[in-house]
Amino acid sequence: MLVLTRKSNQSIMIGDDVEVSVLSVMGEKVRIGIQAPQEIPVFRKEIYLEIHREATGVTMRPDGHEPGKLAEVDDSLRELGDSGGS
Repeated sequence: MLVLTRKSNQSIMIGDDVEVSVLSVMGEKVRIGIQAPQEIPVFRKEIYLEIHREATGVTMRPDGHEPGKLAEVDDSLRELGDSGGS
């Protein structure tokens, strides 16, 4: 994850088409503005997860990963570790 520090009225660019601007900082709340082409969907994460759940029937964890996928990866890594020393 890239972590950047920005002040009010400063921006970052994502690629050539997406600009994320810090509009204001009030205590622990930060207002941001996102300017992106209409064909790029922009959602708050909790809304994105709800849309994904409704569309697929799979509930994703708050970190955006499907619960079963991480277990599969863990199992595969465990198997590789078990067979790697033999």
